[in-house]
Amino acid sequence: MPVTLVPSLPTRFDAAPTPAPSRPLDVLGVPGEINLDYAASAPCAQAAADAVAELLPWYASVHRGAGALSRRCTLAYEQARQTIGDFFGARADDHVIFTRNTTDALNLLARALPAGTTVVTFAGEHHANLLPWPRGSVRLPVPTDPAGAVRDLAAALSELRRGSSPALPVLVAVTGASNVTGERWPVAELARVAHRHGARIVLDAAQLAPHAPVDLLALDVDYLAVSGHKLYAPFGAGVLIGRADWLDAAPPYLAGGGATSRVGPATHDVTWATGPARHEGGTPNLLGAVALAAVCAALGDADRAALAAREQALLSRLRTGIADLPHVVELRTFGPDAPRVGIVSFVVAGWDSADVTARLAAEHRIGVRDGLFCAHPLAQRLLTEAAGRTGRRDLPPTALRASIGLGSTAAQVDRLLTALAELG
Repeated sequence: MPVTLVPSLPTRFDAAPTPAPSRPLDVLGVPGEINLDYAASAPCAQAAADAVAELLPWYASVHRGAGALSRRCTLAYEQARQTIGDFFGARADDHVIFTRNTTDALNLLARALPAGTTVVTFAGEHHANLLPWPRGSVRLPVPTDPAGAVRDLAAALSELRRGSSPALPVLVAVTGASNVTGERWPVAELARVAHRHGARIVLDAAQLAPHAPVDLLALDVDYLAVSGHKLYAPFGAGVLIGRADWLDAAPPYLAGGGATSRVGPATHDVTWATGPARHEGGTPNLLGAVALAAVCAALGDADRAALAAREQALLSRLRTGIADLPHVVELRTFGPDAPRVGIVSFVVAGWDSADVTARLAAEHRIGVRDGLFCAHPLAQRLLTEAAGRTGRRDLPPTALRASIGLGSTAAQVDRLLTALAELG
């Protein structure tokens, strides 16, 4: 959905310009600046800004006051929890726990794993889904296609169950869409394999949720982690949603006020709360929760199929344009026609990626990302693969990433392609 950054010109010189009415899924931005870095942090949606502005006059403590302001804020916080849970298809007995982001959510789950849990993941994950897991976790190689991911997981779980006690818990940790390539992973199929072998599965939905509906029940995943700042809400709000038993049995992620039901006079005379409060110690991020809920509500009311179709048209325009530039090479894990969201990583032959981003920003006011995207094992593997696939020896050691979403336009994509063509 295009964003109106400035009002259209008046038809009469003596008539004041009339700004276009804002819509909940318009995104905020700065006129003239082209933001193609949605995968790092998506711009704030109008719905989030409106929700924060409406609540700010009432801003007060949550779960800690009897006054009208505190009661209003507590209600807004718990309504946000319900809205977000409904948006992601949470089951009736799931917990919806507010965190800072996906990384925080996955670290919380890692702390809540029962003793002896083995975590199985793939080497193509973001660091947030690689680094929190305990020693002894199994990291599978990056597959060459989605079907290979399913086969590899089935083989690994079969072997794992033969070599250990069937009673020991196993957690499979996978992404919904790669933050490097945008390629979508076969989440429902991986969940079926995990459950067939008595394992649970957690979905890192940070990159998938902004682009496509994500439903725990439909995908049959046990846990889901997501970041608000990638879903058109402000920084500092995320959620972990999932089955209650492991979470209620684990020590609190954050010990402190709000996480307890009773504290006695002795040092360790503490009874911890059950439910989401157990892991939400301290004063919560009320505005972040309310903003994220507002975006979820706006997306829930939108025609997601139409939004996805528009994004796919822009993505095709971008990828086709890159393919037409002989000095630009796209990175990919799967085949060129694999389903993906609006993320493209690439390299410009003969150019350091940091120099390209600096030039795009300074000369064209275009913002993209360079580096290894907090997914070093995957990005380095794909850079090596790109050099082998093309036979080029002048590819840089880091990559560039352009990512799109609500507010992106064909004109912005074309501006990037024109700027990249000038580097040839």
